[in-house]
Amino acid sequence: MRIVHYPHPTLRHVSKPIKRVDAELRRIVRQMFDLMYEARGIGLAANQVDLPLRLFVINLAAEPTEGDEMVFINPVLNLPKGSDDAEEGCLSIPGIYGHVVRPARVKVSAYSLTGQEIQADLDGLLARAVQHELDHLDGVLFPDRMSMTSRADLQPALDEFESEFRFRRETGDIPSDDLIRQRLAEWETRYCV
Repeated sequence: MRIVHYPHPTLRHVSKPIKRVDAELRRIVRQMFDLMYEARGIGLAANQVDLPLRLFVINLAAEPTEGDEMVFINPVLNLPKGSDDAEEGCLSIPGIYGHVVRPARVKVSAYSLTGQEIQADLDGLLARAVQHELDHLDGVLFPDRMSMTSRADLQPALDEFESEFRFRRETGDIPSDDLIRQRLAEWETRYCV
């Protein structure tokens, strides 16, 4: 398992709700936390590790021995309030940052890895991280939320990611879109049907 980078097709895939949790899914979640810590991030969505599953992990401390490890399965956001403009980055677009306006407060409903229902009113960094990761599950990346002018400033760096992606695909490191779609469908059949 590894973190995929923009413009990998799985990053644009809309994840399907998870219907079951098993030992393999628990192992995947543990690996996601490990990858997130290795990359010094605070959140990681399943799309970012090339999986079409509607889940993400967060630890605002970005350290395995600090903070709280949170798993959100089939999250839904509602009751957005206020507005907050802050800089964001993404482990799938490393080294790129930009300002994104998001609701300052949201309510999240989800399930934990043990099947417990999560209902929480969020604000601050946790609200922003949950919104960012939920965007991933819907195939949305943070530059999509930026103003046209700000995104234009990022375009040269995004173009470099696209060139690297094409090179890696030509060398066989990244499979074709058809093979990726087939593999995503197999995962969906296993966990989402």
